[in-house]
Amino acid sequence: MKEEKNYIALNDYEHGIVIDSLNEKRNDLISEGKTTDAVDELIVKVGHAPKKKFKVIERDKRRDEAR
Repeated sequence: MKEEKNYIALNDYEHGIVIDSLNEKRNDLISEGKTTDAVDELIVKVGHAPKKKFKVIERDKRRDEAR
């Protein structure tokens, strides 16, 4: 069975917040003497994620909720 992947769209500011949050979590785990392997992998994945341009089409939320 193929592994499911999830994608999120982040601007540069949001990308920085995610990296900072992961780094804070890593520091907390280190201070607690716990392993940081999972957080380390996420920092690498998020940090090296390729940028891709795409078009966002906004819809009228009221019309979508009526459906």
